[in-house]
Amino acid sequence: MSVSRRGFLGGLGAAGAGAGLSAIAATAHASAPRAPHVADRVPFHGEHQAGIATPSQDRLAFAAFDVTTDDRAALRDLLAEWTAAAEAMTRGAAVPGTSSLPSAPPADTGEAIGLPASGLTVTIGFGPSLFDDRLGLASRRPAALQPVPALPGDELDPRRCGGDLAIQACANDPQVAFHVVRNLARIGAGTVAMRWSQLGFGRTSTTSRTQSTPRNLMGFKDGTRNIVGEDLAAMRRHVWAGADSGQPWMDGGTYLMARRIRMLVEAWDRDVLSDQEAVFGRRKHSGAPLTGVAESDDPDYAATAADGEPVIPDQAHIRLASPENNDGLRILRRGFSYTDGIDDLGLLDAGLFFISFQRDPEQFVALQRKLGRHDALNEYIKHTGSGVWACPRGLPDPSRTWADHLFA
Repeated sequence: MSVSRRGFLGGLGAAGAGAGLSAIAATAHASAPRAPHVADRVPFHGEHQAGIATPSQDRLAFAAFDVTTDDRAALRDLLAEWTAAAEAMTRGAAVPGTSSLPSAPPADTGEAIGLPASGLTVTIGFGPSLFDDRLGLASRRPAALQPVPALPGDELDPRRCGGDLAIQACANDPQVAFHVVRNLARIGAGTVAMRWSQLGFGRTSTTSRTQSTPRNLMGFKDGTRNIVGEDLAAMRRHVWAGADSGQPWMDGGTYLMARRIRMLVEAWDRDVLSDQEAVFGRRKHSGAPLTGVAESDDPDYAATAADGEPVIPDQAHIRLASPENNDGLRILRRGFSYTDGIDDLGLLDAGLFFISFQRDPEQFVALQRKLGRHDALNEYIKHTGSGVWACPRGLPDPSRTWADHLFA
C-alpha cells in the first residue's frame, strides 16, 4: 500500500472538466438500452413491497419527507392517496383524478404520459422520527427502528439525513422514476415537505440470478456475492422481518438503510492499478478475488504470498465485509451510482448512493463499524448522508393502503 495517497493527490482539481463529465455520464446512461431483465410492469400488490427483492432497475429517484402536521387524519388520508397514486403509476397509468378541465390544475404532472411503466416500483418507509409524540404513533414503533448511531468515518451533512417518510422509486427510465417523487410531493403539499432527495443512475448490485454484475464508479464490479431475490431462504434469514419484530405490520417487512457515499474520484484515478486491486481485494477487469481467476471464485482469505503477507490484504474491502469474517452476517445491497456536478473546489461530487435492506438495522451498523475503522477504501470515500426507515410488509389486498399499517 502506498503512503498518504490522499495527501499527495488531494490538491488535484477538475475545474472545467467536472460539469462536462457529469453531462457525458448522464447522456451515456440515458442512451443505453433498457435493461431486458425487468418486465415493463411490476405488480404493486403482494406479500412484500416491490423494489426490494425485485431485480434492480437502472434508475432511482429517492426522497425523504417530514410530516408538517399533527393532524392524524391528514396523514392517514395522505398515505391512502399516495397508495392509489403509486399503484397507478406502477401500471404506467396517470395519477387518479386527472381532469382535463382548463380551470383546474391537472392531477398528474404529465411528464410520463405515453411512457411505459419501465419496471417501476415504489417502496415506502417510515422513519424513527415519525413515531415521536406528534401523531400518537409511539405504540406502533418497532423496537429495532432507532436513529442511526454515530459511525466511524461519518462526515454527515444534516441536510441529507433522516426523514419521517422515505419513498424509493426505481425504474429503467429516469423520467418515470422522477415522475413518482414529483407527484407524491405535489399530493403531499400541506401535510409533508420534502427534506432531501437523491437521483441515482446505474445499479451497483446484482439482485437477481438473471443479472450480470455491474461496476461502480471506481470501475470495480460490485455485488458479486450479494443476496439475490430468488434465494428465498437467504431473504427470510437476512432480509424479511418476522413476527418477532413486535409490530404486525413489519411481519414481512424490512429495514431500509441509505448512505450517500461520496467517492474522491480524482485521487482514486491517480492511484496505481495494483493498489486499487489491493484496496478491494479483487481484480479490476475480471472481478476475480486476488486468490482466484474468475469472478465467481470464492476468496481464499488464508492464502499467503511468498513474503508471508496475505494475498487478500487484511484491510481489503471484501475481507472485512465478507460473511465468512462476520459470523455469517449478510445484507441485501441495492444501491445506485450518483453524480451531482462539482463542489466549490471544482472536484466531482459523485459516488454511491448505498441502499441496503435487512431484517434488523443492526446488521448494517455492525458491518459499518468494522468497515469504518479498518477498510482501506476509507481513504477514498466520505459518508455524507444517512437514514433508516422501516418498510412495512406488502399489500396483498388491493382494498388496503399504506395508512392501514399505522392507523388500522
